[in-house]
Amino acid sequence: MSAGPKYEYRWADGVSIKKPIEVSAPKYVDYLMGWIETQLDDESIFPQNLGAPFPSNFQDVVKTIFKRLFRVYAHIYHSHFQKIISLKEEAHMNTCFKHFVLFTWEFRLIDKAELAPLYELVESILQR
Repeated sequence: MSAGPKYEYRWADGVSIKKPIEVSAPKYVDYLMGWIETQLDDESIFPQNLGAPFPSNFQDVVKTIFKRLFRVYAHIYHSHFQKIISLKEEAHMNTCFKHFVLFTWEFRLIDKAELAPLYELVESILQR
């Protein structure tokens, strides 16, 4: 999966796929959604019981989730935005992305370097 000519994203989950592999965007998204579901369902990461402690790596897991979700946005903007415009859905896409950016920025969930594929768009959101 890519986000323009400079950014290529390979998939590795550290369990069944330890070495990053090159996959298509649909396959990357499929792997990602399954991996996120596994993380959310894991009570050792996301405790279900009131008062249960969160693990010491909780923030790292959440950051990885958001970093990988950002990669999907980057791919969509670079590879499919003209189709979104033709469907007259760009306002919805931009609003979702704006909320995503503001949330991740507020809680420092994505390193600035990871935002490079959409740097100008992210900067325009943060300047408003």
